[in-house]
Amino acid sequence: MIVDLHNHTTLCNHAEGSIDAYIQKAIEGGTKYFGFSDHAPMDFDKEYRMSFSQMQEYEKSVLDAKERYKDEIEILLGYEVDFIDGYMDKRVLNADVDYLIGSVHFIDGWGFDNPEFIGKYVDADIDEIWQKYFDTIEKMAKSKLFDIVGHLDLIKVFKFMPKKNVVDIAKNALLAIKESNMVIELNVAGYRKPIGEAYPSFELLKEAYKLNIPITFGSDAHKSEQVGLFDDKIVKFAKDIGYKECVFFKKRKINFINI
Repeated sequence: MIVDLHNHTTLCNHAEGSIDAYIQKAIEGGTKYFGFSDHAPMDFDKEYRMSFSQMQEYEKSVLDAKERYKDEIEILLGYEVDFIDGYMDKRVLNADVDYLIGSVHFIDGWGFDNPEFIGKYVDADIDEIWQKYFDTIEKMAKSKLFDIVGHLDLIKVFKFMPKKNVVDIAKNALLAIKESNMVIELNVAGYRKPIGEAYPSFELLKEAYKLNIPITFGSDAHKSEQVGLFDDKIVKFAKDIGYKECVFFKKRKINFINI
């Protein structure tokens, strides 16, 4: 991946390894633009994210690394922000960063991608869950607060798949993403999960391509060994759909580069 914008640090409390280890792995893999986008602080699910008091530490550590490695790779600074009404904070939304990833990890307070709470799927209406998820993605896009949509179809993580056509469920969300000039990331973490495929699926990425929605790439690494995993596979996936370019951001401005 020439661009890799979704990676974490130990400040989120569920990642391991040094910033330098992540960067060195990216350099070895030939990445040119490497971004850290750790889980932004908010007063919700605090054990899985940094605190507000750690924002300065996080930003400084990434910017210091940017300077250290400036002759080898371009390091970019971002946050991954949970889209949850009433909890998003202006300290994050107005931070001096290169980009913000907007992600949905919760439906009505339920952490649907957390194995601790997988039991809720058993008696649920799967079509209804999927629709609620993509309705939230649509609302996130319409907020125009973010640059990138994180792992577009994360709801498939445990392979509880809908009976309805996925493209029909996600149609309005994709239209909102297009209207908001957002970018969809091709996130390889799905290859490491029970679903065993990238986010988004072939069907959804094909629809995004039809709508001329740009893409970027993300390892979603929580340890250095995950940086650049499946890079050949995910780039081929993008090219097979028809994509020839991906994007990165500097100071919230979009830049295109050939893949």
